[in-house]
Amino acid sequence: MTEPWIRRGYDQTRLWMRMPFGATNRAWLHDELGDRIRPEWNNTVRPGRWEIAKPHLRMLTTALANRFEEVHVYLEFSTTERCDRKCQTASGDDCTCSCRGEHHGGGTYWMDWHLVGEDTLIGPVGRVERHYIVRRGDVGL
Repeated sequence: MTEPWIRRGYDQTRLWMRMPFGATNRAWLHDELGDRIRPEWNNTVRPGRWEIAKPHLRMLTTALANRFEEVHVYLEFSTTERCDRKCQTASGDDCTCSCRGEHHGGGTYWMDWHLVGEDTLIGPVGRVERHYIVRRGDVGL
């Protein structure tokens, strides 16, 4: 059985999604996301995948987790990471900025950080992809 997954590329206009084959998958997508969505099946890539508008990420993730117990979510972030000086110098565990803990407490001390404004740090990190597993009942993204 194919594990369901969703991928959001920062430079893509649509989400890429895969789930186990079912004759009613298109109808299920419409039931979960609304009749106005236009899911496209892309069979020019192997294996094939569904392509759906990006604004449906949260709703699609929740629906897939509820249907299949869990869904793998891959989120790609742009080439520049933004972080806060408070994050980089933090000593506790709690990280709430866009780096998702990557630079918390000075985690990447070798980076060439540039201070922009009073507190925002910008550093070049290239294309970054984060992998999450969202299970049925999770709060979601």
